[in-house]
Amino acid sequence: MPKKSTHVVPNSGGGWDVKQSGGQRSSGHFDTKKDAINRAREISQNQETELVIHNKDGKIGGKDSHSNDPFPPKG
Repeated sequence: MPKKSTHVVPNSGGGWDVKQSGGQRSSGHFDTKKDAINRAREISQNQETELVIHNKDGKIGGKDSHSNDPFPPKG
């Protein structure tokens, strides 16, 4: 079963969108990346998904897991 994720992606018209993996529609549009990340983090924590933050060029800039990690680090 594919792991679900919440993405912060640049919008072609400007600003930033929050989208779910496999989804076409945006869960929210924001003027700043910071606002989009804050909202995406809330959604990701509520749905226990992985948060994936993209840069302006579309490449992945960071990740944060809010689900049950099957392989937690020791220590």
